[in-house]
Amino acid sequence: MVTVVVLIVVIGWRTKRWRLIWLPISVAVGIAGALAARTYMNSQGLADDPAPQPLWIWTAVFVGAIAVAVVGWRGTRWWRRALSVLVLPLCFVCVTLVLNQWVGYFPTLSAVWGAITAGPLPDEVDASDLAGLRGTAPTTGKVVEVDIPDNGSDFKHRSEYVYLPPAWFAGDTPPKLPVLMMIGGEFNTAPDWMRSGDAISVVDSYAAAHAGRTPILVFVDSSGSFNTDTECVDGPRGNAADHLTKDVRPYMVSQFGASNDAVNWGIVGWSMGGTCAVDLTTMHPDQFTAFEDIAGDIGPAAGTKDQTIARLFGGDADKWASYDPMTVMATHGPYVGIAGWFEDTGQQPNAQKSARPGGHGNYHPPVASAPNGFGGHDDSMMVVQKDAAEKLCAAASAQSIDCSVHTVVSGHTWQFATQAFADALPWIAGRIGA
Repeated sequence: MVTVVVLIVVIGWRTKRWRLIWLPISVAVGIAGALAARTYMNSQGLADDPAPQPLWIWTAVFVGAIAVAVVGWRGTRWWRRALSVLVLPLCFVCVTLVLNQWVGYFPTLSAVWGAITAGPLPDEVDASDLAGLRGTAPTTGKVVEVDIPDNGSDFKHRSEYVYLPPAWFAGDTPPKLPVLMMIGGEFNTAPDWMRSGDAISVVDSYAAAHAGRTPILVFVDSSGSFNTDTECVDGPRGNAADHLTKDVRPYMVSQFGASNDAVNWGIVGWSMGGTCAVDLTTMHPDQFTAFEDIAGDIGPAAGTKDQTIARLFGGDADKWASYDPMTVMATHGPYVGIAGWFEDTGQQPNAQKSARPGGHGNYHPPVASAPNGFGGHDDSMMVVQKDAAEKLCAAASAQSIDCSVHTVVSGHTWQFATQAFADALPWIAGRIGA
């Protein structure tokens, strides 16, 4: 409301020339700016879900306000110039607020402050403190920042993080605990699962109810930079898949004594990370045995299929097929001991659909049904996203992968990802031997 009032004062009634020429031009510039932003987002495949209309409205207002300030600067009183400068950051804040409502990236002001200042994460300690905690019984797990060598991939990545449960500190040497690889969305940093996804609270609560025993969690960097969409594949944007399978996995075994057996490894992925979870598990059943796909796509996506092949695979359609989970599963044939959990938003708040090898889909009471922000979904996109999960689960079931599809009323937000992780943690921890 404050922004609207200030903008109205800035625009003012002014002269007839202003009202008939410069103001309409400013409005047209604002609309063109919003359309250009929307076109760019769609062409780059930056989001699977349609952005809410208020985002484009405020983008138009922001760009239009810039035009008003520029064309109306000359011959304007000092106070109107001052308000013209003031209204720009106000409009920009409105754009970012709507954007954050869409994705739920910063659930609280403290999360914003923590990200800006790179403040400590929940349960975070220095790696040098771990030795002194050996043989103790901490009430919560501990998070350490790690710099994992890229010897197997040459993938330039940022710092990654490891959560060690209370059980890891018992005894003279670390027990060979199972591991969950945690992968975030398209625009991400490794701490996002902890800052925006509240994963530490979820896993600490689980540890408290299970005598301190949970899987180790490794929060990986699958992109190398905030705005690089790799979809966890090897290609022109870097060897992200090799980093996760050839760098991260052996590092966890050598540095933290984690189990090296595939039966003790799982992947939890949100949005793009959900696609990664399915892809990596079906491509590497010798390394992973369970996955949770939270609102992922039917396969790696960076726009249309042709755009994806060009952007992620350098135009190599055969390489695209080698990462397409539907193709991978059909080519591989029956799997042994692999399981998956799909969780997504949908229009059926009172049911979840499960598919089992050799059986049929049946409806059961839902795991969860609570709104978690409006996200980017509209009804049609809910159906598309849910349809992707059901198609993947059906294809997986046909190849003896034990899977289920869980539908929850929510938006495509980090808050939904938090709930989905909490829903599936008991299941996936059991699958990988926690």
